[in-house]
Amino acid sequence: MSAVRPRILVIDDEPQIHRFLSPALDAAGYEPKRADSGQEGLRGIALWSPDAVVLDLGLPDMDGKDVLVRAREFFVKPIIILSARDREAEKIEALDLGADDYVEKPFGVGELLARLRAHLRQPVDRHDHAGPLTIGEVVIDLERRLVTRGGAPVRLTPKEYEVLANLARHSGKVIGHAALLTAVWGAAHKDDTQYLRVLIGQLRQKLEGDPAHPRLIETEPGVGYRLMSEPAR
Repeated sequence: MSAVRPRILVIDDEPQIHRFLSPALDAAGYEPKRADSGQEGLRGIALWSPDAVVLDLGLPDMDGKDVLVRAREFFVKPIIILSARDREAEKIEALDLGADDYVEKPFGVGELLARLRAHLRQPVDRHDHAGPLTIGEVVIDLERRLVTRGGAPVRLTPKEYEVLANLARHSGKVIGHAALLTAVWGAAHKDDTQYLRVLIGQLRQKLEGDPAHPRLIETEPGVGYRLMSEPAR
């Protein structure tokens, strides 16, 4: 008996997107599903219970962000935004509304597949890891509040640990600047991105093999940071 393939629902009104993305998903071991409008996409989510959704923002019947909001009322699995809208405000709003990731058009199918693999590896509730999170030679044990690199303990300041812990709870997902600043420093500091930039630099010095070319903590320009679920190559 053949193994059940993860279902990926692509909600996009551009036929050419489906023409090249459906075969790519199929070749990568997924079962592609298609929807050409927001309403059709919402019905597809309810009907097919996909393992992940790739959602365009520019749909013919409704804004993709409205689809996202309505989907999040009943769907908890990964939703990756796929859109030609490249304004930072659009990315931030989509992430704040519950998107797990954002890929700009035009895009490389390899990048999209890598993002899908990363999100499908994560538990649905990222706040509850079954055990320590291992990324290359770095191990983050949230239960014991212990971080090691190559088996040796890493000394972190309380703020460094809190930022890393917040990223680890959502590993593989972009966390916005304001969300990280509010979680660690409080709402009064949600715009103090310089605090965060300095602290991320300190974490990279302690955790990365080459801090100038980080493979563990990735920057999403203008949006926030992502703790990779596996080391970037």
